Amino acid sequence: MSSHLYLTGMVLSAMPVGEYDKRISLLTRERGKVSGFVRGARRANNHMIAAANPFVFGRFEAYEGRNSYTFSKAEVENYFESISTDLSNVYYGSYFLEMAEYYGRENLDESERLKLLYQSLRALGSGKFSSELVKIVYELRTMFINGEYPNVYSCKTCGKKQEIGYFSIKEHSVFCREHAEGKDTVRLSDSVLYAMQFIMGTPIEKLYTFKLTPEAEKELSDIVTRYRKKYHGHEYKSEAMLSDSLLSDKPLI
Repeated sequence: MSSHLYLTGMVLSAMPVGEYDKRISLLTRERGKVSGFVRGARRANNHMIAAANPFVFGRFEAYEGRNSYTFSKAEVENYFESISTDLSNVYYGSYFLEMAEYYGRENLDESERLKLLYQSLRALGSGKFSSELVKIVYELRTMFINGEYPNVYSCKTCGKKQEIGYFSIKEHSVFCREHAEGKDTVRLSDSVLYAMQFIMGTPIEKLYTFKLTPEAEKELSDIVTRYRKKYHGHEYKSEAMLSDSLLSDKPLI
C-alpha cells in the first residue's frame, strides 16, 4: 500500500522512461535525495510537463511505493528561467545539480545542501556575481557540508590565529610563518584567506554578499580546484562540458 506525502525540493535530473513517462531525481528537505516516476510527463497536455525538469524548485505531491516514488502534482515556486534560458548558466547550473546529486543521500537531513544549491542558483542567475565566483563558493561550501574541508582558521602546528596565510593542500591546513617551512605551502593573500573563512563560516543565506578582484578570484579558484581534485577525484560530465565551453573560441550562444 502506497504512502501519500509532500516533498519540498529541487529537480536534479530527469530522463525519459517508456513512451510518455519520466524518472526524476530530487533533493528534498524532508527525505534527502529521492527519485521516482512522473507518469505521462512527456504528453503535451500533462499538468506535470513543466515541473518534471531540472532546476525546478517547488512542493511535490508523491506516493511512496515499495521500491520508488510516484510524483502526481507539483506547486512550482521557481523555474529558474534565468538559468535554463542562458547556455552559459546552464553549464554552471548543471554542474551544481550534478554535484548535489552525487553527494546527496536518501533519508538524511540534506536541508543545508538544498539551501546551498538554491542560493547558488539564485546568485548565478542574478548576474550580480561572476559565474566562476559562484562556482568556487558552491564547491568550497559543499566540502564543508560533507565534512571534508581544510582548516583555514588556525595554524595546524601551534594554533596561532594570526599571520596564517600559508596553505598546505597536503596537510589540509594553514600554517603560520614560523611553522610553514617544509610544509609545501602556498602563500595566500589576505583577501583569499578571509574569503575561505567567510565561505565556510557564514550562514548560507548571507554567502553571496561579497566580491573579489579578478586576481583574488583566480587565486582562490586555483586553490579550491587543486584541493578538490586531490581529495574529491570524482569526474563530473557537466564539469567537462563547462571546461570545454570556457576553452572554446566560439561564443556560448
